Amino acid sequence: MKKVLKNEDWFHPDGFPISVERREPQQAFDPHAHEFAEVVIVTGGKCLHVSGQDSWELTAGDVFVILGQRVHEYRDVEDLKLVNILYQPGQVEMQLHDLTSVAGYHALFTLEPSQNPRAKTKRRMRLNGKEMALVLELVERLEGELEVRDPGFGFMATATFMQIIGFLSRAYGRNPSSDGKALLRIGEALSHLERNIHHDVDVDELARIAHMSRRSFLRVFQSATGTSPLAWVIGRRIARACSMLRQTDKQVTEIAFEVGYNDSNYFTRQFRKNTGVSPRKYRMRQRGE
Repeated sequence: MKKVLKNEDWFHPDGFPISVERREPQQAFDPHAHEFAEVVIVTGGKCLHVSGQDSWELTAGDVFVILGQRVHEYRDVEDLKLVNILYQPGQVEMQLHDLTSVAGYHALFTLEPSQNPRAKTKRRMRLNGKEMALVLELVERLEGELEVRDPGFGFMATATFMQIIGFLSRAYGRNPSSDGKALLRIGEALSHLERNIHHDVDVDELARIAHMSRRSFLRVFQSATGTSPLAWVIGRRIARACSMLRQTDKQVTEIAFEVGYNDSNYFTRQFRKNTGVSPRKYRMRQRGE
């Protein structure tokens, strides 16, 4: 039976949704999932990392992201050392801006964590010595803010966390493995969809960007994301709409236009289909009205 790690056991009582855990060494860990996500940076030793029927060896320099619902474990541990950056995706207040145009961001934070656990995968991202030193410097800065908790620590910690995400997203594309290159091609397609979120989905154009046939692209995209390009775009539009409903006072019709819908009634139907409530009801719930 899997163990589920709870937020209250791993985050500060004040509720701030970012935490750092150093496991030096990390002992063998039975199958478990989390209520949170984590960026895992391997700083020493080795082990067999197992998720579903997928397994691969971890050694120093490897980096990967685990979303909360994905069950994983560490086996055959030999002096394994990890830095885990824990975060609650729905609670971290940060703007990605143009980071979604970086294919490495989608490869590391969108595609790898959501990929079918049964897929045959190998190590995709490994930091070299210089990259490891730079990212660990950022981690130490993040740890300092989280430990001291001076006024404004939330802003500073979030900004440093964003730097780590940005650095890793750029690093992913510099020296990817063969598996990583395949994900980067899909990442390029996702970046294109992000930049053109208001436009209709053109599968042939996406296939050209990914350097694949239409049939191969649709198959690989479905395997990597668990959905179709159109469904992915709809999900991103609804996610943007949710953010705007929480953070602004814009009218529903205005939000519908801004996320790519010319018909606010159709937008409302899509929103209710994806969230279970209307946009207005969603806003009221988020604001406790």
